[in-house]
Amino acid sequence: MDRTAPDFVTGRFFGHTRQARPVFLGMELLVLGATGNTGREILDLALARHHHVTAFVRSPQKIRQTHSNLQVVRGDPFDLLGLAKALEGREAVLATLGLPPRQALRPSHFMAESAAAIVSAMRTAGVSRLCILSAAVLFPGTGLQYAFFRWLLQHHARDLEGLETIVRASDLEWTIARPPRLVKAHDARYLAARDALPADGAFSATFRGVASFLLDAAERRERVRETVGLARPR
Repeated sequence: MDRTAPDFVTGRFFGHTRQARPVFLGMELLVLGATGNTGREILDLALARHHHVTAFVRSPQKIRQTHSNLQVVRGDPFDLLGLAKALEGREAVLATLGLPPRQALRPSHFMAESAAAIVSAMRTAGVSRLCILSAAVLFPGTGLQYAFFRWLLQHHARDLEGLETIVRASDLEWTIARPPRLVKAHDARYLAARDALPADGAFSATFRGVASFLLDAAERRERVRETVGLARPR
């Protein structure tokens, strides 16, 4: 289904039902990975939708945006106390942490360990909603092209499997997004399907489209405890 920005937000936060409200009132969001391609798109879209955004980053100087609703906090995602403090008062976490392409080809536990830190800090801070980025390489597939990319990304896939296992085992209200090849384009459209790539989509997704999905899922409290394949409309 092709999604656009919602008119209203409904949901449950910390066990209390909250009535539908206009998006312009904004949510309190924390973004991890805000200096990456998807993270930058999340900042842009979230601020345009009048949310209050905290970017928790190692290198604040990499964020060029300035906005009255944007707070940039220097920190390390593995610093549980620092992350838990930054999470105080937030309603949702949008996590798009990743590795540089070359590092993704080598053995690593970065994704799994960062997921463990995020889950622990969220529990400490009492924040329940997590929308997190994984990858479509974890979907089963056939053919030589799939086999090649699965072999090429075998170490990263193993790390992402660890991330997803940790997130699914938590008591958080999580959503896992699995896009295929990501491309740059000023196109926020996306197709979404549960537990599979959308059958009628391209074998690619835009960074902006993935950002839009993660933000929509947080706003609408949709796709809770679902693994969702994403694709760009053809």
